[in-house]
Amino acid sequence: MSAVDQLRQMVPAQWQLKPLRSVADYQVSNVDKLIAEDEEPVRLCNYVDVYHNERVDLTVPFMAATATAGEIERFGLKIGDVLITKDSESWNDIGVPALICETADDLVCGYHLAMIRPNPDQIEGEFLFRCMQAKPVSIQLELAANGITRFGIPKSAIGSLSIPVPSLPDQRRIVGYIADQVQDIDALIDGKQKLLGLLAEKRRTLVAEAVMRGLDRSAPLRPSGIDWLGDIPAHWETAPLRFLVSFSSGGTPDTKKREFWDGQIPWVSAKDMKRDILADSQDHVSELALDSSALKLIEEHAVLVVVRGMILAHSFPTAINTVPLTINQDLKALRCCERLNPFFLKMVLEGATRYLVDQADSSAHGTKKIETDVLGALGIPVPCLDEQAQIVARIAKERVKIDKLATATERSITLLKERRSALIAAAVTGQIAIPEAA
Repeated sequence: MSAVDQLRQMVPAQWQLKPLRSVADYQVSNVDKLIAEDEEPVRLCNYVDVYHNERVDLTVPFMAATATAGEIERFGLKIGDVLITKDSESWNDIGVPALICETADDLVCGYHLAMIRPNPDQIEGEFLFRCMQAKPVSIQLELAANGITRFGIPKSAIGSLSIPVPSLPDQRRIVGYIADQVQDIDALIDGKQKLLGLLAEKRRTLVAEAVMRGLDRSAPLRPSGIDWLGDIPAHWETAPLRFLVSFSSGGTPDTKKREFWDGQIPWVSAKDMKRDILADSQDHVSELALDSSALKLIEEHAVLVVVRGMILAHSFPTAINTVPLTINQDLKALRCCERLNPFFLKMVLEGATRYLVDQADSSAHGTKKIETDVLGALGIPVPCLDEQAQIVARIAKERVKIDKLATATERSITLLKERRSALIAAAVTGQIAIPEAA
């Protein structure tokens, strides 16, 4: 049974199931992040603005860009518009919606987004937004997406998306009910996310103190001469990272050749860099891809780092691989010399996160990046190998409790989000009887 047939069985008989094109206008934006002198200055609502904000208002720090008069006319945003993410490296990051709640004459929908403008005689913007959040609706877009390493929603699939359409009074009752019900859930999620932030800061502090000061707090200190490092134990050495590691780059095999992507070799991208230790990845390549491209096999115990991507606006993801693998062009692999323990280096890079985030520049398209020469110039503390191993062991032991509490908190957030999603889906598909007073 198709996703549309399943949705048709869910909604009440008196409701209509209509294609989106019959209740709203929709367009795929082509407004890029480049600044041109012959265009008008605008504020650009980008992919990350939609992905991280259910409701978009003028408090969002939009990117400054330019657009033609025609683009402003066509993609200028209005209150009640719904934007969805159209392209992403992960299939479950497409179709993510946001509702425009406040706008301005210079606010424009950016690239990699689709803009949906509801017909007010047919559907409320708020109700359409909630429909786009509901799994029985959004799964249609996920199934229609195409791609291998990057997924995109065809424009035609947006127009043919089946939407449940009750009467306008029923839509208003439903969105009011949802707002009341998710308020408490959102408060719980917010509290737990704040706890995760505190735990992450505690972990960073634990790591930073150990890699900057060592384990012997009575050891005499000396200035390191390195901005981010400060004073270090007097018997430690320092060196620029480029003298301690060799750098390996990654790449992407031709995505049009299916035979490059039917193998068992992990191909790591930024979306995989959420764990300290990597033994696998979401995507895999074949031996043929290795033989037919510039892709290199990275042997185990390299330190993998993200050097390009919007995540560098706030984080510097690192990981160590325990199996041979490959990486894409947004990552670098650092192979340590005999003076440096890779696990110690990973912790040093964690301690230097704030400094490295500050060093990240923006490319012409707005994406954050850290150049290899900037990373290579990073000053690194180098105690003896025995002391490095002791620091690694101590940190690993002390952050077990932090990581265990963080894992439990993340699990509870996941459950709350699942409950929230289920409630929204049930409400917009008529599975909940909404009181008249809602």
